[in-house]
Amino acid sequence: MSLKKKFARESFTIMNELVLPNDTNTLNNLMGGRLLHWMDIAAAISAQKHCNRIVVTASVDNVSFKHPIKLGDVITIEAKVTRAFNTSVEVRLDVWAENIPSGARQKSNEAYYTFVAVDQSARTIPVPELFPETPEEVDLFDGALRRRQLRLVLGGKMSPDDASELKALFFKA
Repeated sequence: MSLKKKFARESFTIMNELVLPNDTNTLNNLMGGRLLHWMDIAAAISAQKHCNRIVVTASVDNVSFKHPIKLGDVITIEAKVTRAFNTSVEVRLDVWAENIPSGARQKSNEAYYTFVAVDQSARTIPVPELFPETPEEVDLFDGALRRRQLRLVLGGKMSPDDASELKALFFKA
């Protein structure tokens, strides 16, 4: 398989779900775990479109629930790869909740998921580079290295002293 550069738009994925009674808690709000499950699916599809390979979830960044999603709402999950590293990709997700009868639509969540590409034996494999095109994609691409370093530091896989991109935010050179 060729590891040519790919564009972020090639990984763009939209997933819609209708919130049904079995998806809700006793307050008739969408359960957070169900939303995280749907977000993981949408993000995995996006990552697989970029990698053209099987991917596995490596991390989920902080997910804040800004607004409750109600029974009967339609949620739209938008996912797109923001940066590719050696064997992993970062995917940004935006979640919107819409009450169809009223026409009210609001952003409910956003998050970053990281996936690692694997072969049929579950060994990590290289992924194609990502080429950002729009100013927003460039900003997300540039910020991805800091977010990656933060994930690695918090996960104990990188020393804070080695997180040069993060340190640059706090200390002038």
